[in-house]
Amino acid sequence: MVKEDSRLVATEALSSRDAEAIDYLRQAIASGRHWYLALLGAIGLWTSAEEVREERIYRYLIDGEAFDWLLLAERLIAAVDGLVPENERDALLFHGLPPLELSVVEVKGLIGERKYGQYLNYFYGVAVEEALLLAVQEEIEKERRVLGLRTRGDSAAEACQRLYESTREKLLKAFRQEKGYPQLKSIDLAGLKEFTYWLFKYRLKRCEKAKIASDTKKALKYLRRQWQKKGVSGLLAAEPPGGDTE
Repeated sequence: MVKEDSRLVATEALSSRDAEAIDYLRQAIASGRHWYLALLGAIGLWTSAEEVREERIYRYLIDGEAFDWLLLAERLIAAVDGLVPENERDALLFHGLPPLELSVVEVKGLIGERKYGQYLNYFYGVAVEEALLLAVQEEIEKERRVLGLRTRGDSAAEACQRLYESTREKLLKAFRQEKGYPQLKSIDLAGLKEFTYWLFKYRLKRCEKAKIASDTKKALKYLRRQWQKKGVSGLLAAEPPGGDTE
């Protein structure tokens, strides 16, 4: 497994299944299939959990269980450069706006039930966890405004303390110790996502079920507000079942 923040030289070699996924995507688009449907079909064929290309770590499967589908989408689209409309590509990769709205059943049929389950792990473990931190920061800032506090303080640090009862620095150190990663001053994007998923599992171990449910509801409300601004219903245009906690 590629270690966080490690400096590795990429290999261009692909497994036969991954090469098949790219060939499928290229041929499906060329034959007239909508690129987004072809992309999801190619995602269903892909097998590698991670790879390193041009010294960048692409970790598609965090801890062997949380599937970062948008990262793989970026990788696959780059492999068929020019076949996907630029505006639709950017809308998907930068804003999470898919060109088609699909049901959960349709998405499962294209990427497979196993990958969809892994996507849910990523959704709750990374996307929702990030949203929870931002939602708590938002609450803290509102509390300060109500109290008329002039000093802003570090709402991110306080949110971390409220959720995990520790500082980010101590948590990051514990994460790296557990994973056997070096204690560096910085963290790359792949490492940050893995750390967020670790925080999610760390919180689940220490919280009561009622608190977990309440926090999930809070995070989903925050996410929905962001989606409404973008005009999208969810990260994969198919919000996970059980997500409606209203």
